Amino acid sequence: MFDFQNYFEPLSDEVAKAPYHPKAIGAVIDKYTISYQIPSVDTAQLVIIGVLEERGAINNNGCAYGADEVRKKLYALRSAKYDYQIVDLGNLKNGNTLNDTYAALSSVMFELLKQGAIPIVIGGSHDLTYAMYTAYQKLEESINMVTVDAHFDLGSTEDTINASTFLGKIILHEPSFLFNYSNVGYQTYFVGADAIELMNKLYFETYRLGLVQRDMEEVEPIVRNADVVSIDISAIRQSDAPGNANASPNGFYGEEACAIARYAGLSDKLSSIGFFEFNPAYDHLNQTAHLIAQMVWYFIEGFYQRKRELPVGDHSAFLKYHVNMESDNHEIVFYKSKKSDRWWMEVPYPSEKVKYHRHHLVPCSYKDYEVAMRNELPERWWQALQKLS
Repeated sequence: MFDFQNYFEPLSDEVAKAPYHPKAIGAVIDKYTISYQIPSVDTAQLVIIGVLEERGAINNNGCAYGADEVRKKLYALRSAKYDYQIVDLGNLKNGNTLNDTYAALSSVMFELLKQGAIPIVIGGSHDLTYAMYTAYQKLEESINMVTVDAHFDLGSTEDTINASTFLGKIILHEPSFLFNYSNVGYQTYFVGADAIELMNKLYFETYRLGLVQRDMEEVEPIVRNADVVSIDISAIRQSDAPGNANASPNGFYGEEACAIARYAGLSDKLSSIGFFEFNPAYDHLNQTAHLIAQMVWYFIEGFYQRKRELPVGDHSAFLKYHVNMESDNHEIVFYKSKKSDRWWMEVPYPSEKVKYHRHHLVPCSYKDYEVAMRNELPERWWQALQKLS
């Protein structure tokens, strides 16, 4: 049996035993503390993992100390009227090397994913996303990943893995089990035209910050298609989240970041999320810690409002639309949920690629349906078709 206690340090009394309101988050979840043994995760739905690893950070030393600061704010927030089954395992012990920490986080996450619990990873540098990714390798299923980031973090093949190169290592990982990658909120002056062109050649989805901010609801189907969501706090503007040495004047507003976290919680497909690069040394009046705590709160809120719906098998809960594309000789089948008004579209795949069956229903929006009705192929549908063909 996997012994989680070997991997974690308990929370200090300062964090775990503050005088929280009886209906605050900190009073209604199970926590690993100095005074109490590590709680069981057998029936947990959500599991909080603090990570104190910063050896992969780039110009952001101090991000190892963010998890407990977020907890202080998160635990003080009021709980909602749900039967919370949330466990906080404490802080992951750092390995002797950075790779040891990756391996530890990957092992812990695999055990949680295997039993259906959703890890919420808080703290440390963004390269820990690599460990989240490798946790899925033993599940032997291809996955979709979304990062909320102003950068692409590609690096080059010669670079060692760190916060600015980890995505390149994920793309090159063998065996590959990354079906789709989406970036939400990149800023062109940080990534350059060559990187954007590379992403397009790989049929990955990239969404520029300004484009996303014009219609935040279009982020929902992007996030709904993800198994993993990884958020770099530097993607939030400095005025809203100063707690990062690489913070920029531009980025998402705090309420937009909370909306993204809520969309992630609402997604029936999503099975892990991470919040990285928060550095308390730069945090004015604990503003960033408070914002991340609210993002986690919104993720939890979204999770407990999941609809448990997908247009497979019995379609009686969905409206089905057939759109014939005269110019391309394609028919696109759309589904609209009668319960939530959310949309999906069906993408065909060859019989020999049955392993990709879980990717042939692509979350989309009403705008994609409108594009198809104009006899134009929706970009999401086309990109999925290229990967499935």
